[in-house]
Amino acid sequence: MKKTSFTPRNFIFVPCFLLFVFCFLPFLSDAQTWQSKVNPSVFAQFQSQTEVEIIVLMREQADVSGADRLASKEEKGTFVFNILRGTSERSQGGIQQLLNAQNKRFQSFWVVNGLFLTANFDLIKQIAERDDVAEVMNNPHAKIDLVPELTLPQPEGIIITWGILKIRADSVWSLGYRGQNVVIGGEDTGYEWTHPALKPKYRGWNTTTSVADHNYNWHDAIHPDSVTASNPCGTNTAAPCDDHNHGTHTMGTMTGSFDTLLIGVAPNARWIGARNMDRGDGTLARYIECFQFFIAPTNLAGQLPKPTLAPHVINNSWSCPTSEGCNPSNFAVMDAAVKAVRAAGIVPVISAGNSGPNCETVNAPPAIHAPGFAVGATAMNDTIANFSSRGPVTVDGSNRLKPDVSAPGVGVYSSIRNGLYANFSGTSMAGPHVAGVVALMISANPKLAGQVDTIESILKRTALHLTTGQMCGMVPGSAIPNNTYGYGRIDALRAVLEGLKYKPSAIKNVDNQSLVQVYPNPFSSEITFYTEGVSGDVLIQIFNVNGQNVFSKKENFSLKNRTTVSLPNVPMGVYFYTIQNEKINLTGKIVK
Repeated sequence: MKKTSFTPRNFIFVPCFLLFVFCFLPFLSDAQTWQSKVNPSVFAQFQSQTEVEIIVLMREQADVSGADRLASKEEKGTFVFNILRGTSERSQGGIQQLLNAQNKRFQSFWVVNGLFLTANFDLIKQIAERDDVAEVMNNPHAKIDLVPELTLPQPEGIIITWGILKIRADSVWSLGYRGQNVVIGGEDTGYEWTHPALKPKYRGWNTTTSVADHNYNWHDAIHPDSVTASNPCGTNTAAPCDDHNHGTHTMGTMTGSFDTLLIGVAPNARWIGARNMDRGDGTLARYIECFQFFIAPTNLAGQLPKPTLAPHVINNSWSCPTSEGCNPSNFAVMDAAVKAVRAAGIVPVISAGNSGPNCETVNAPPAIHAPGFAVGATAMNDTIANFSSRGPVTVDGSNRLKPDVSAPGVGVYSSIRNGLYANFSGTSMAGPHVAGVVALMISANPKLAGQVDTIESILKRTALHLTTGQMCGMVPGSAIPNNTYGYGRIDALRAVLEGLKYKPSAIKNVDNQSLVQVYPNPFSSEITFYTEGVSGDVLIQIFNVNGQNVFSKKENFSLKNRTTVSLPNVPMGVYFYTIQNEKINLTGKIVK
Protein backbone atom coordinates (compact mmCIF):
# COMPACT_ATOMS: atom_id res chain seq x y z
CA MET A 1 0.00 0.00 0.00
CA LYS A 2 1.22 3.49 -0.69
CA LYS A 3 1.59 6.08 2.03
CA THR A 4 0.34 9.63 1.97
CA SER A 5 1.72 12.64 3.76
CA PHE A 6 0.28 15.86 5.10
CA THR A 7 2.22 18.86 3.82
CA PRO A 8 2.53 21.69 6.35
CA ARG A 9 1.25 25.06 5.22
CA ASN A 10 3.41 28.14 4.95
CA PHE A 11 3.39 30.29 8.05
CA ILE A 12 2.68 33.99 7.59
CA PHE A 13 4.12 36.30 10.24
CA VAL A 14 1.67 38.93 11.49
CA PRO A 15 3.68 41.28 13.75
CA CYS A 16 0.76 42.60 15.83
CA PHE A 17 -0.54 39.06 16.31
CA LEU A 18 2.72 37.25 17.06
CA LEU A 19 4.83 39.97 18.64
CA PHE A 20 4.94 38.01 21.87
CA VAL A 21 6.43 35.02 20.07
CA PHE A 22 9.65 36.86 19.35
CA CYS A 23 10.14 37.40 23.08
CA PHE A 24 10.53 33.66 23.34
CA LEU A 25 12.77 33.40 20.29
CA PRO A 26 16.13 35.16 20.51
CA PHE A 27 17.15 33.86 17.11
CA LEU A 28 14.57 34.34 14.37
CA SER A 29 16.49 32.20 11.89
CA ASP A 30 16.06 29.21 14.22
CA ALA A 31 12.33 29.90 14.51
CA GLN A 32 11.86 29.73 10.77
CA THR A 33 12.95 26.09 10.68
CA TRP A 34 10.00 24.91 12.75
CA GLN A 35 7.39 27.64 13.11
CA SER A 36 5.93 26.89 9.69
CA LYS A 37 4.57 23.65 11.17
CA VAL A 38 2.76 25.35 14.05
CA ASN A 39 -0.71 26.81 13.54
CA PRO A 40 -0.82 30.52 14.49
CA SER A 41 -3.78 29.84 16.80
CA VAL A 42 -1.46 27.73 18.97
CA PHE A 43 0.88 30.67 19.48
CA ALA A 44 -2.06 32.97 20.18
CA GLN A 45 -3.10 30.93 23.20
CA PHE A 46 0.21 31.63 24.92
CA GLN A 47 -0.96 35.19 25.51
CA SER A 48 -3.11 33.86 28.37
CA GLN A 49 -1.79 30.34 29.05
CA THR A 50 1.53 28.68 29.80
CA GLU A 51 0.37 25.32 28.39
CA VAL A 52 -2.06 24.74 25.54
CA GLU A 53 -3.92 21.77 24.10
CA ILE A 54 -2.40 20.63 20.83
CA ILE A 55 -2.89 17.91 18.25
CA VAL A 56 0.30 16.67 16.64
CA LEU A 57 -0.17 15.34 13.13
CA MET A 58 2.46 12.87 11.97
CA ARG A 59 3.92 13.17 8.49
CA GLU A 60 3.19 9.55 7.58
CA GLN A 61 -0.50 8.89 7.05
CA ALA A 62 -1.90 5.50 6.01
CA ASP A 63 -3.63 4.93 2.71
CA VAL A 64 -6.74 2.78 3.26
CA SER A 65 -8.18 3.18 -0.23
CA GLY A 66 -7.66 -0.51 -0.92
CA ALA A 67 -10.52 -1.36 1.42
CA ASP A 68 -13.04 -0.62 -1.32
CA ARG A 69 -11.97 -3.80 -3.10
CA LEU A 70 -12.87 -6.03 -0.17
CA ALA A 71 -16.27 -7.67 -0.14
CA SER A 72 -17.75 -7.53 3.36
CA LYS A 73 -18.09 -4.86 6.00
CA GLU A 74 -16.12 -7.03 8.44
CA GLU A 75 -13.25 -7.39 5.98
CA LYS A 76 -13.21 -3.68 5.22
CA GLY A 77 -13.25 -2.74 8.90
CA THR A 78 -10.51 -5.15 9.88
CA PHE A 79 -8.34 -4.09 6.95
CA VAL A 80 -8.73 -0.39 7.75
CA PHE A 81 -8.08 -0.95 11.45
CA ASN A 82 -4.92 -2.98 10.84
CA ILE A 83 -3.47 -0.50 8.38
CA LEU A 84 -4.27 2.56 10.49
CA ARG A 85 -3.07 1.11 13.77
CA GLY A 86 0.01 -0.42 12.18
CA THR A 87 1.01 2.92 10.68
CA SER A 88 0.65 4.77 13.98
CA GLU A 89 2.53 2.13 15.97
CA ARG A 90 5.37 2.11 13.48
CA SER A 91 5.70 5.88 13.08
CA GLN A 92 4.99 7.24 16.57
CA GLY A 93 7.79 5.44 18.40
CA GLY A 94 10.23 8.34 18.33
CA ILE A 95 7.87 11.07 19.46
CA GLN A 96 6.36 8.87 22.16
CA GLN A 97 9.87 8.22 23.46
CA LEU A 98 10.45 11.98 23.63
CA LEU A 99 7.22 12.52 25.57
CA ASN A 100 7.77 9.59 27.92
CA ALA A 101 11.27 10.85 28.74
CA GLN A 102 9.66 14.07 29.96
CA ASN A 103 6.90 12.21 31.85
CA LYS A 104 4.40 13.91 29.58
CA ARG A 105 0.91 12.44 29.35
CA PHE A 106 -0.48 12.10 25.85
CA GLN A 107 -3.22 10.35 23.92
CA SER A 108 -2.22 8.47 20.78
CA PHE A 109 -4.61 8.26 17.82
CA TRP A 110 -4.54 5.89 14.88
CA VAL A 111 -7.74 6.84 13.01
CA VAL A 112 -5.69 9.92 12.09
CA ASN A 113 -1.99 9.34 12.81
CA GLY A 114 -1.40 11.85 15.57
CA LEU A 115 -1.31 12.62 19.28
CA PHE A 116 -3.19 14.87 21.69
CA LEU A 117 -1.53 16.52 24.68
CA THR A 118 -1.00 19.77 26.54
CA ALA A 119 2.38 21.36 25.99
CA ASN A 120 4.39 24.45 26.86
CA PHE A 121 6.24 26.55 24.33
CA ASP A 122 9.53 24.69 24.63
CA LEU A 123 7.95 21.27 24.14
CA ILE A 124 6.02 22.47 21.09
CA LYS A 125 9.30 23.66 19.61
CA GLN A 126 10.90 20.25 20.22
CA ILE A 127 7.94 18.48 18.62
CA ALA A 128 7.79 20.76 15.58
CA GLU A 129 11.50 20.35 14.94
CA ARG A 130 11.04 16.63 14.35
CA ASP A 131 11.18 15.43 10.76
CA ASP A 132 8.40 12.89 11.39
CA VAL A 133 5.94 15.62 12.45
CA ALA A 134 3.87 17.34 9.77
CA GLU A 135 1.97 19.87 11.83
CA VAL A 136 1.09 21.09 15.31
CA MET A 137 -2.43 22.49 15.62
CA ASN A 138 -4.79 23.67 18.30
CA ASN A 139 -7.67 21.63 19.74
CA PRO A 140 -10.72 23.79 18.97
CA HIS A 141 -13.75 23.74 21.25
CA ALA A 142 -17.17 23.83 19.57
CA LYS A 143 -20.63 24.42 21.02
CA ILE A 144 -23.54 22.36 19.73
CA ASP A 145 -25.64 24.23 17.15
CA LEU A 146 -29.20 24.39 18.48
CA VAL A 147 -32.51 25.70 17.13
CA PRO A 148 -35.08 27.15 19.58
CA GLU A 149 -37.42 24.42 20.72
CA LEU A 150 -40.81 24.25 19.01
CA THR A 151 -43.69 23.42 21.34
CA LEU A 152 -46.37 21.13 19.91
CA PRO A 153 -49.27 19.32 21.58
CA GLN A 154 -48.16 16.10 23.24
CA PRO A 155 -49.35 13.07 21.24
CA GLU A 156 -52.01 10.81 22.70
CA GLY A 157 -53.02 7.24 21.87
CA ILE A 158 -51.27 5.25 19.14
CA ILE A 159 -48.78 7.65 17.67
CA ILE A 160 -46.33 7.41 14.80
CA THR A 161 -44.37 10.64 14.51
CA TRP A 162 -44.93 12.76 11.43
CA GLY A 163 -41.41 12.30 10.13
CA ILE A 164 -41.77 8.52 10.01
CA LEU A 165 -45.02 8.84 8.09
CA LYS A 166 -43.61 11.46 5.74
CA ILE A 167 -40.66 9.31 4.64
CA ARG A 168 -42.90 6.18 4.54
CA ALA A 169 -40.85 4.21 7.03
CA ASP A 170 -44.09 2.70 8.35
CA SER A 171 -44.69 1.21 4.89
CA VAL A 172 -41.28 -0.45 5.12
CA TRP A 173 -42.26 -1.93 8.48
CA SER A 174 -45.29 -3.52 6.84
CA LEU A 175 -42.88 -5.40 4.57
CA GLY A 176 -41.23 -6.90 7.65
CA TYR A 177 -38.12 -4.69 7.74
CA ARG A 178 -37.73 -2.76 10.98
CA GLY A 179 -33.94 -2.54 11.29
CA GLN A 180 -33.39 -6.00 12.75
CA ASN A 181 -29.79 -7.31 12.67
CA VAL A 182 -28.43 -3.80 12.11
CA VAL A 183 -26.36 -1.71 14.57
CA ILE A 184 -26.59 2.09 14.64
CA GLY A 185 -23.88 4.18 16.27
CA GLY A 186 -24.31 7.67 17.66
CA GLU A 187 -21.81 10.18 19.03
CA ASP A 188 -23.41 13.09 20.81
CA THR A 189 -24.01 14.49 24.31
CA GLY A 190 -24.49 10.94 25.52
CA TYR A 191 -27.62 8.81 25.87
CA GLU A 192 -29.99 7.91 28.67
CA TRP A 193 -29.80 4.20 27.96
CA THR A 194 -32.42 3.35 30.61
CA HIS A 195 -35.08 5.42 28.84
CA PRO A 196 -38.07 3.08 28.18
CA ALA A 197 -37.95 3.91 24.46
CA LEU A 198 -34.24 3.11 24.17
CA LYS A 199 -33.30 0.45 26.70
CA PRO A 200 -34.58 -2.62 24.80
CA LYS A 201 -32.70 -1.44 21.68
CA TYR A 202 -29.32 -0.91 23.38
CA ARG A 203 -26.83 -3.58 22.27
CA GLY A 204 -25.42 -3.68 25.77
CA TRP A 205 -28.76 -4.78 27.26
CA ASN A 206 -29.66 -8.45 27.33
CA THR A 207 -33.45 -8.61 27.36
CA THR A 208 -33.37 -12.31 28.28
CA THR A 209 -31.13 -12.08 31.33
CA SER A 210 -31.86 -8.41 32.17
CA VAL A 211 -28.11 -7.83 32.48
CA ALA A 212 -26.20 -4.91 30.95
CA ASP A 213 -22.71 -5.17 29.48
CA HIS A 214 -21.35 -1.81 28.36
CA ASN A 215 -18.08 -3.17 26.98
CA TYR A 216 -17.86 -2.54 23.21
CA ASN A 217 -21.17 -0.68 23.35
CA TRP A 218 -20.30 2.59 25.06
CA HIS A 219 -17.37 5.00 25.06
CA ASP A 220 -17.00 8.23 27.02
CA ALA A 221 -14.55 10.77 25.59
CA ILE A 222 -15.20 13.21 28.45
CA HIS A 223 -12.17 12.77 30.71
CA PRO A 224 -11.44 14.35 34.11
CA ASP A 225 -8.60 16.56 32.83
CA SER A 226 -10.77 18.04 30.05
CA VAL A 227 -13.77 19.28 32.09
CA THR A 228 -13.53 22.62 33.83
CA ALA A 229 -16.63 22.24 36.03
CA SER A 230 -18.64 19.39 37.48
CA ASN A 231 -20.47 17.41 34.82
CA PRO A 232 -23.87 15.95 35.83
CA CYS A 233 -22.85 12.58 34.38
CA GLY A 234 -19.32 12.66 35.72
CA THR A 235 -16.38 11.68 33.53
CA ASN A 236 -15.10 8.39 32.07
CA THR A 237 -18.55 6.97 32.72
CA ALA A 238 -18.92 3.20 32.74
CA ALA A 239 -22.45 3.33 31.33
CA PRO A 240 -24.20 5.60 28.82
CA CYS A 241 -25.32 8.92 30.28
CA ASP A 242 -26.67 12.10 28.67
CA ASP A 243 -25.67 15.44 30.20
CA HIS A 244 -27.83 17.52 27.85
CA ASN A 245 -30.92 15.80 26.20
CA HIS A 246 -29.68 16.25 22.64
CA GLY A 247 -28.19 12.76 22.27
CA THR A 248 -31.15 10.94 23.78
CA HIS A 249 -33.45 12.80 21.39
CA THR A 250 -31.45 11.85 18.30
CA MET A 251 -31.24 8.18 19.29
CA GLY A 252 -34.98 8.06 19.85
CA THR A 253 -35.54 9.15 16.26
CA MET A 254 -33.33 6.32 15.06
CA THR A 255 -34.48 3.37 17.17
CA GLY A 256 -37.00 4.48 19.80
CA SER A 257 -40.40 3.00 20.57
CA PHE A 258 -42.46 2.35 23.70
CA ASP A 259 -45.90 0.78 23.84
CA THR A 260 -48.07 2.75 21.40
CA LEU A 261 -45.53 5.53 20.84
CA LEU A 262 -43.40 4.92 17.74
CA ILE A 263 -40.66 7.55 17.39
CA GLY A 264 -37.83 5.58 15.78
CA VAL A 265 -37.38 5.01 12.04
CA ALA A 266 -35.73 1.61 12.67
CA PRO A 267 -37.30 0.41 15.92
CA ASN A 268 -35.76 -3.07 15.83
CA ALA A 269 -32.19 -1.92 15.21
CA ARG A 270 -29.67 -2.06 18.06
CA TRP A 271 -27.61 0.96 19.06
CA ILE A 272 -24.25 1.74 20.60
CA GLY A 273 -23.04 5.17 21.63
CA ALA A 274 -20.23 7.53 22.51
CA ARG A 275 -20.19 10.89 24.29
CA ASN A 276 -18.13 13.44 22.40
CA MET A 277 -19.50 16.61 24.02
CA ASP A 278 -19.44 18.00 27.54
CA ARG A 279 -22.91 19.53 27.86
CA GLY A 280 -22.79 20.44 24.20
CA ASP A 281 -19.11 21.44 24.14
CA GLY A 282 -17.04 19.31 21.78
CA THR A 283 -13.40 19.36 20.77
CA LEU A 284 -11.50 18.08 17.77
CA ALA A 285 -9.70 15.53 19.96
CA ARG A 286 -13.00 14.17 21.32
CA TYR A 287 -14.48 13.85 17.85
CA ILE A 288 -11.42 11.92 16.63
CA GLU A 289 -11.47 9.68 19.69
CA CYS A 290 -15.09 8.69 19.10
CA PHE A 291 -14.62 8.03 15.38
CA GLN A 292 -11.78 5.73 16.38
CA PHE A 293 -14.01 3.86 18.83
CA PHE A 294 -16.67 3.23 16.21
CA ILE A 295 -14.20 1.78 13.68
CA ALA A 296 -12.95 -0.67 16.33
CA PRO A 297 -15.07 -0.70 19.52
CA THR A 298 -13.17 -1.43 22.73
CA ASN A 299 -13.92 -2.56 26.24
CA LEU A 300 -14.54 0.06 28.91
CA ALA A 301 -10.81 0.28 29.58
CA GLY A 302 -10.23 1.27 25.98
CA GLN A 303 -8.45 -2.00 25.27
CA LEU A 304 -8.88 -5.06 23.01
CA PRO A 305 -10.42 -3.30 19.98
CA LYS A 306 -12.73 -5.38 17.80
CA PRO A 307 -13.52 -3.95 14.36
CA THR A 308 -16.03 -6.77 13.78
CA LEU A 309 -18.29 -5.07 16.36
CA ALA A 310 -18.41 -1.76 14.48
CA PRO A 311 -21.84 -0.28 13.68
CA HIS A 312 -23.28 -0.16 10.16
CA VAL A 313 -24.05 3.57 10.28
CA ILE A 314 -23.07 6.47 12.55
CA ASN A 315 -25.19 9.55 13.21
CA ASN A 316 -23.29 12.81 13.76
CA SER A 317 -25.64 15.61 14.82
CA TRP A 318 -22.88 18.08 15.60
CA SER A 319 -20.39 20.37 13.87
CA CYS A 320 -17.18 22.28 14.48
CA PRO A 321 -17.65 25.79 13.05
CA THR A 322 -14.89 28.26 12.25
CA SER A 323 -16.26 30.54 14.97
CA GLU A 324 -15.25 27.89 17.50
CA GLY A 325 -11.81 27.14 16.09
CA CYS A 326 -12.19 24.68 13.22
CA ASN A 327 -10.69 26.29 10.12
CA PRO A 328 -8.85 25.36 6.91
CA SER A 329 -5.69 24.73 8.94
CA ASN A 330 -7.24 21.70 10.65
CA PHE A 331 -9.98 20.66 8.20
CA ALA A 332 -7.76 17.85 6.90
CA VAL A 333 -7.87 16.05 10.26
CA MET A 334 -11.64 15.68 10.34
CA ASP A 335 -11.70 14.85 6.64
CA ALA A 336 -9.21 12.02 7.16
CA ALA A 337 -11.19 10.63 10.10
CA VAL A 338 -14.46 10.55 8.14
CA LYS A 339 -12.67 8.94 5.18
CA ALA A 340 -11.43 6.19 7.50
CA VAL A 341 -14.96 5.60 8.82
CA ARG A 342 -16.24 5.33 5.28
CA ALA A 343 -13.41 3.04 4.16
CA ALA A 344 -14.28 0.74 7.07
CA GLY A 345 -17.73 0.18 5.52
CA ILE A 346 -19.61 2.48 7.90
CA VAL A 347 -22.05 5.10 6.56
CA PRO A 348 -21.24 8.53 8.10
CA VAL A 349 -24.50 10.52 8.34
CA ILE A 350 -23.86 14.17 9.24
CA SER A 351 -26.20 17.07 9.99
CA ALA A 352 -25.66 19.95 7.56
CA GLY A 353 -25.95 22.71 10.20
CA ASN A 354 -28.45 25.32 11.37
CA SER A 355 -26.96 28.48 9.86
CA GLY A 356 -29.51 29.08 7.05
CA PRO A 357 -31.31 30.52 5.19
CA ASN A 358 -28.45 32.11 3.24
CA CYS A 359 -26.27 30.31 0.72
CA GLU A 360 -22.76 29.07 1.59
CA THR A 361 -23.81 28.25 5.16
CA VAL A 362 -22.79 24.59 5.08
CA ASN A 363 -19.50 25.80 6.47
CA ALA A 364 -18.32 23.50 9.24
CA PRO A 365 -16.75 20.05 9.50
CA PRO A 366 -17.65 17.30 9.13
CA ALA A 367 -20.61 18.31 6.91
CA ILE A 368 -18.40 20.20 4.47
CA HIS A 369 -16.28 17.18 3.58
CA ALA A 370 -16.88 15.02 0.53
CA PRO A 371 -16.87 11.69 2.43
CA GLY A 372 -19.61 12.84 4.83
CA PHE A 373 -23.28 12.38 3.88
CA ALA A 374 -24.76 15.76 4.84
CA VAL A 375 -28.47 16.17 5.63
CA GLY A 376 -30.65 19.30 5.50
CA ALA A 377 -33.95 19.75 7.38
CA THR A 378 -37.49 19.91 5.98
CA ALA A 379 -40.85 20.82 7.51
CA MET A 380 -44.13 18.91 7.41
CA ASN A 381 -45.06 20.35 4.01
CA ASP A 382 -41.67 19.40 2.51
CA THR A 383 -40.40 22.98 2.43
CA ILE A 384 -36.84 23.55 3.55
CA ALA A 385 -36.51 24.73 7.15
CA ASN A 386 -35.49 28.36 7.41
CA PHE A 387 -32.56 27.45 9.65
CA SER A 388 -31.25 24.61 7.44
CA SER A 389 -27.78 25.38 6.09
CA ARG A 390 -27.33 25.71 2.34
CA GLY A 391 -24.40 25.06 0.03
CA PRO A 392 -22.17 25.34 -1.77
CA VAL A 393 -19.18 24.73 0.49
CA THR A 394 -16.91 27.72 0.04
CA VAL A 395 -15.07 27.75 3.36
CA ASP A 396 -12.52 25.27 1.97
CA GLY A 397 -12.59 26.64 -1.59
CA SER A 398 -14.17 23.46 -3.00
CA ASN A 399 -17.59 24.90 -4.02
CA ARG A 400 -18.88 21.41 -3.23
CA LEU A 401 -22.64 20.89 -3.50
CA LYS A 402 -24.22 20.28 -0.09
CA PRO A 403 -26.40 19.03 1.51
CA ASP A 404 -26.60 15.60 -0.09
CA VAL A 405 -30.23 14.97 0.88
CA SER A 406 -32.85 16.37 3.26
CA ALA A 407 -35.12 14.83 5.89
CA PRO A 408 -37.76 15.85 8.49
CA GLY A 409 -36.23 18.21 11.03
CA VAL A 410 -38.93 20.61 12.30
CA GLY A 411 -40.96 19.80 15.41
CA VAL A 412 -39.62 16.26 15.75
CA TYR A 413 -41.06 14.42 18.76
CA SER A 414 -38.60 12.10 20.50
CA SER A 415 -37.13 10.95 23.79
CA ILE A 416 -35.25 13.12 26.29
CA ARG A 417 -33.80 12.48 29.74
CA ASN A 418 -35.75 11.24 32.75
CA GLY A 419 -37.97 9.08 30.60
CA LEU A 420 -39.65 12.09 29.00
CA TYR A 421 -40.33 13.28 25.44
CA ALA A 422 -40.11 16.65 23.67
CA ASN A 423 -40.26 18.36 20.28
CA PHE A 424 -36.90 19.57 18.94
CA SER A 425 -36.00 21.17 15.61
CA GLY A 426 -32.75 21.24 13.67
CA THR A 427 -30.70 19.38 11.13
CA SER A 428 -29.69 17.40 14.23
CA MET A 429 -33.17 15.90 14.04
CA ALA A 430 -33.00 15.34 10.26
CA GLY A 431 -29.80 13.29 10.27
CA PRO A 432 -31.23 10.54 12.52
CA HIS A 433 -34.06 9.97 10.04
CA VAL A 434 -31.45 9.19 7.37
CA ALA A 435 -29.44 6.94 9.68
CA GLY A 436 -32.64 5.04 10.45
CA VAL A 437 -33.38 4.56 6.75
CA VAL A 438 -29.87 3.18 6.22
CA ALA A 439 -30.66 0.62 8.92
CA LEU A 440 -33.92 -0.32 7.18
CA MET A 441 -32.08 -0.78 3.87
CA ILE A 442 -29.45 -3.09 5.34
CA SER A 443 -32.09 -4.98 7.31
CA ALA A 444 -33.97 -5.62 4.06
CA ASN A 445 -30.85 -6.58 2.11
CA PRO A 446 -27.90 -7.57 4.32
CA LYS A 447 -25.65 -7.59 1.23
CA LEU A 448 -25.71 -3.78 1.43
CA ALA A 449 -23.75 -3.88 4.69
CA GLY A 450 -20.42 -2.15 4.12
CA GLN A 451 -21.37 -0.83 0.67
CA VAL A 452 -21.30 2.86 1.57
CA ASP A 453 -21.21 4.25 -1.97
CA THR A 454 -24.12 2.08 -3.06
CA ILE A 455 -26.26 2.98 -0.05
CA GLU A 456 -25.72 6.71 -0.52
CA SER A 457 -26.35 6.46 -4.27
CA ILE A 458 -29.68 4.72 -3.63
CA LEU A 459 -30.71 7.36 -1.07
CA LYS A 460 -30.01 10.09 -3.60
CA ARG A 461 -31.71 8.37 -6.53
CA THR A 462 -34.85 7.54 -4.61
CA ALA A 463 -35.29 10.88 -2.81
CA LEU A 464 -38.35 12.99 -3.56
CA HIS A 465 -37.00 15.73 -5.82
CA LEU A 466 -37.65 19.17 -4.34
CA THR A 467 -36.95 22.52 -5.95
CA THR A 468 -36.79 26.13 -4.83
CA GLY A 469 -36.48 29.63 -6.20
CA GLN A 470 -33.24 30.06 -4.30
CA MET A 471 -30.07 29.94 -6.41
CA CYS A 472 -26.92 29.07 -4.50
CA GLY A 473 -23.49 28.80 -6.06
CA MET A 474 -24.81 29.40 -9.56
CA VAL A 475 -26.86 26.20 -9.28
CA PRO A 476 -30.53 26.93 -10.05
CA GLY A 477 -32.98 25.88 -7.36
CA SER A 478 -34.87 24.08 -10.13
CA ALA A 479 -31.92 21.74 -10.72
CA ILE A 480 -31.58 18.31 -9.14
CA PRO A 481 -29.48 18.26 -7.04
CA ASN A 482 -29.47 21.81 -5.70
CA ASN A 483 -27.72 23.50 -2.79
CA THR A 484 -30.92 23.82 -0.76
CA TYR A 485 -32.38 20.30 -0.66
CA GLY A 486 -29.55 18.31 -2.23
CA TYR A 487 -31.16 15.46 -4.14
CA GLY A 488 -34.38 15.94 -2.18
CA ARG A 489 -36.24 14.58 0.83
CA ILE A 490 -35.50 10.93 1.55
CA ASP A 491 -38.11 8.23 0.85
CA ALA A 492 -37.58 5.12 2.95
CA LEU A 493 -39.93 2.90 0.96
CA ARG A 494 -38.35 3.70 -2.40
CA ALA A 495 -34.86 3.35 -0.94
CA VAL A 496 -35.59 -0.08 0.52
CA LEU A 497 -37.28 -1.37 -2.63
CA GLU A 498 -34.33 -0.15 -4.70
CA GLY A 499 -31.90 -1.65 -2.19
CA LEU A 500 -33.55 -5.05 -2.48
CA LYS A 501 -32.38 -5.15 -6.10
CA TYR A 502 -28.72 -4.83 -5.14
CA LYS A 503 -26.48 -7.80 -5.88
CA PRO A 504 -22.77 -7.47 -5.19
CA SER A 505 -20.45 -7.89 -8.13
CA ALA A 506 -17.32 -9.98 -7.98
CA ILE A 507 -14.85 -8.04 -5.85
CA LYS A 508 -11.14 -8.66 -6.20
CA ASN A 509 -9.22 -9.05 -2.97
CA VAL A 510 -6.42 -6.63 -2.22
CA ASP A 511 -3.52 -8.98 -2.85
CA ASN A 512 -1.33 -6.49 -4.75
CA GLN A 513 -0.76 -9.23 -7.31
CA SER A 514 1.79 -7.27 -9.28
CA LEU A 515 4.08 -7.26 -6.23
CA VAL A 516 3.11 -10.22 -4.05
CA GLN A 517 1.29 -13.52 -4.43
CA VAL A 518 0.36 -16.04 -1.76
CA TYR A 519 0.09 -19.80 -2.12
CA PRO A 520 -1.78 -21.88 -1.20
CA ASN A 521 -4.80 -19.77 -0.35
CA PRO A 522 -6.75 -21.24 1.42
CA PHE A 523 -3.89 -22.89 3.36
CA SER A 524 -3.74 -25.63 5.98
CA SER A 525 -0.56 -24.99 8.00
CA GLU A 526 1.95 -23.14 5.82
CA ILE A 527 1.65 -20.26 3.37
CA THR A 528 4.31 -18.87 1.05
CA PHE A 529 4.63 -15.23 0.00
CA TYR A 530 6.16 -14.66 -3.46
CA THR A 531 7.35 -11.12 -4.13
CA GLU A 532 8.43 -9.26 -7.23
CA GLY A 533 10.07 -5.86 -7.21
CA VAL A 534 10.36 -5.85 -3.41
CA SER A 535 13.83 -5.66 -1.84
CA GLY A 536 15.38 -4.98 1.51
CA ASP A 537 14.07 -5.57 5.02
CA VAL A 538 10.33 -5.92 5.47
CA LEU A 539 8.01 -6.70 8.35
CA ILE A 540 5.44 -9.43 7.68
CA GLN A 541 2.43 -9.42 10.02
CA ILE A 542 -0.75 -11.48 10.06
CA PHE A 543 -3.91 -10.45 11.92
CA ASN A 544 -7.16 -12.23 12.72
CA VAL A 545 -10.55 -10.64 12.05
CA ASN A 546 -10.52 -9.02 15.50
CA GLY A 547 -7.31 -7.18 14.66
CA GLN A 548 -5.12 -9.33 16.91
CA ASN A 549 -1.61 -10.04 15.68
CA VAL A 550 -1.07 -13.80 15.30
CA PHE A 551 2.26 -13.68 13.47
CA SER A 552 5.12 -11.21 13.05
CA LYS A 553 8.46 -11.73 11.30
CA LYS A 554 11.20 -9.57 9.83
CA GLU A 555 12.48 -10.79 6.48
CA ASN A 556 15.04 -9.62 3.94
CA PHE A 557 14.03 -9.86 0.30
CA SER A 558 17.32 -8.64 -1.15
CA LEU A 559 18.59 -12.13 -2.06
CA LYS A 560 15.34 -14.03 -2.51
CA ASN A 561 11.79 -13.43 -3.58
CA ARG A 562 9.88 -15.78 -1.31
CA THR A 563 9.36 -16.70 2.32
CA THR A 564 7.24 -19.38 3.97
CA VAL A 565 5.21 -18.78 7.11
CA SER A 566 4.08 -21.62 9.37
CA LEU A 567 0.73 -21.21 11.14
CA PRO A 568 -0.25 -24.71 12.28
CA ASN A 569 -1.97 -23.66 15.52
CA VAL A 570 -4.20 -20.78 14.47
CA PRO A 571 -7.89 -21.68 14.12
CA MET A 572 -9.63 -21.84 10.78
CA GLY A 573 -10.94 -18.55 9.51
CA VAL A 574 -10.10 -15.35 7.62
CA TYR A 575 -6.82 -13.52 8.22
CA PHE A 576 -5.17 -10.40 6.84
CA TYR A 577 -1.49 -9.89 6.10
CA THR A 578 0.66 -6.79 5.78
CA ILE A 579 4.15 -6.59 4.27
CA GLN A 580 5.65 -3.25 5.17
CA ASN A 581 8.76 -1.14 5.20
CA GLU A 582 9.41 2.56 4.63
CA LYS A 583 8.64 2.27 0.90
CA ILE A 584 5.86 -0.31 0.62
CA ASN A 585 2.70 -1.27 2.45
CA LEU A 586 1.23 -4.41 0.86
CA THR A 587 -1.93 -6.01 2.22
CA GLY A 588 -4.26 -8.85 1.46
CA LYS A 589 -6.55 -11.58 2.74
CA ILE A 590 -5.75 -15.24 3.41
CA VAL A 591 -7.99 -18.07 4.54
CA LYS A 592 -7.25 -21.17 6.62
